[in-house]
Amino acid sequence: MTETLEYSPYPPIDPINFDLIIVGTGLSESIISAAASAVGKTILHLDPNPFYGSHFASLSFEDLISHLNSPPKYITATATATTDNSDYTTVNLIQQTIFSDAEFNSCNSIEESQFLRENSRKFNLDLAGPRALFSADKTIDLLLKSGAAQYLEFKGIDASLVYNTNEGLVNVPDSRGAIFRDKNLSLKEKNQLMKFFKLVQQHLGGNEDEKISEEDMESSFVSYLEKLGLPSKIKAILLYAIAMVDFDQENGGVCKDLLKTKDGIDRLAQYSSSVGRYPNAPGALLYPIYGEGELPQAFCRRAAVKGCIYVLRMPVISLLIDKVTGSYKGVRLSSGQDLYSHKLILDPSFTIPSTPSLSPKDFSLQMLSHVDIKGMVARGICITRSSIKPDVSNCSVVYPPRSLYPDQVTSVRALQIGSNLAVCPADTFVLYFSTLCNDANEGMKLLKASMNALLTPPVSGNTESSPNVQSGSEDKKPVVLWSAFYIQKLTSSKFEAISSTPTPDGNLNYVDLLDETEKLFGQMYPNEEFFPKTTSPEDTMDDDDNGIIMEN
Repeated sequence: MTETLEYSPYPPIDPINFDLIIVGTGLSESIISAAASAVGKTILHLDPNPFYGSHFASLSFEDLISHLNSPPKYITATATATTDNSDYTTVNLIQQTIFSDAEFNSCNSIEESQFLRENSRKFNLDLAGPRALFSADKTIDLLLKSGAAQYLEFKGIDASLVYNTNEGLVNVPDSRGAIFRDKNLSLKEKNQLMKFFKLVQQHLGGNEDEKISEEDMESSFVSYLEKLGLPSKIKAILLYAIAMVDFDQENGGVCKDLLKTKDGIDRLAQYSSSVGRYPNAPGALLYPIYGEGELPQAFCRRAAVKGCIYVLRMPVISLLIDKVTGSYKGVRLSSGQDLYSHKLILDPSFTIPSTPSLSPKDFSLQMLSHVDIKGMVARGICITRSSIKPDVSNCSVVYPPRSLYPDQVTSVRALQIGSNLAVCPADTFVLYFSTLCNDANEGMKLLKASMNALLTPPVSGNTESSPNVQSGSEDKKPVVLWSAFYIQKLTSSKFEAISSTPTPDGNLNYVDLLDETEKLFGQMYPNEEFFPKTTSPEDTMDDDDNGIIMEN
């Protein structure tokens, strides 16, 4: 069965030949578009969606629900190659959503339901949240190097918190001053933490007498912390709130990624160098005003300056394959037009069916028909009328393994964003949750436990209003007006003549995603620099190109 949605008619695209065609405007696709256009490649960038960002988009309240509830814009279930009178064979594409198991809950208050409907367009909800940038990480460097920074504004995340089973939310002591001010740490714990940070600084300072031994650097980070005699609470903060480890490091039976000390030290160094880098962002993390979806749009704007052509609401329905050589030649649009390019990038929702009619030499096509599912990320979004922590608008939270229940084997990350970042109406907050999981049931269980630890689930029962729903007092949890929980697949495909970009991962930051994107660019264009320095007029028209714009 084939389902086709009607799209507004477009005039033919001209020209019809390009160096590169990209389908999908997610972050990786948009970065490659900007990078390739910066080295003079001609690019056509298409998206079947009516919005930029693909899986990294920030959507309105109603658009998010529609996107998670809807099947792909078009579904081609015909897994056979067809021929026409031209020199090409057409191979139909299959598009499958990477999201599943969407579950929505809302407060049954008529007043609150009306509020959400009337303010739908005031929400910019991140599809792949929670996400933030370290003030001193590769993302910031790339924004500056590419010139995309001029199209963005950021605010600092006010506080970094860790959830403790017995104490609830406690601050992450990420600097000397924060350690001394922390009322949840004993004097002994403060001294232990200060001594450890000093040891790390001396090691990074290059003093051979103060360096951590090679043996310790190659050992697991958790065993090194145990060797130093650090208590469980300090270990949890260092491992899960600062080094951002996903899996329970003290349970070898379930840990899929045991962090080495050398990698743990690098992560601590990045975190420490991010704290207070910008005067009006005292913490380690930044978040873009208007939401995560602004990041891919910034790179799209950069590519457009260099001549990249953008067309939204334009599905690609099939590939054009040379009948003689079996190599990729171009794409066919839903409008019926054929376009040609040397290379093609597809976002991770696209696959090519494995068909007997494709010859063995069509290796690149067959590889894309075997998409590896590496795992899943459970994601959640909650809307409230008050903050999880009084007087704090924007904050990050980490729930270490076993902090919610004994068999919790992965960390849960949360990010609360307030209206001062233009993602929701005034006096409203959006909380994002995410955790790695093996199956949907496990992921949903973790998300709901995380929500229940800090929030009161939506009030049931048909009521005219919700008295005492929200309270700023510390003994009352904010009540959820609306929530969405869903599962996202983590997939990867082989990089050949036809390339597939990575899905949003389970990290809070973008570093691993950028590494994969730069690697893909290098495979496609091994002789080209990834965003070379330039002094062309369009790159220097704004002095803000050379700095990150921070909102007070």
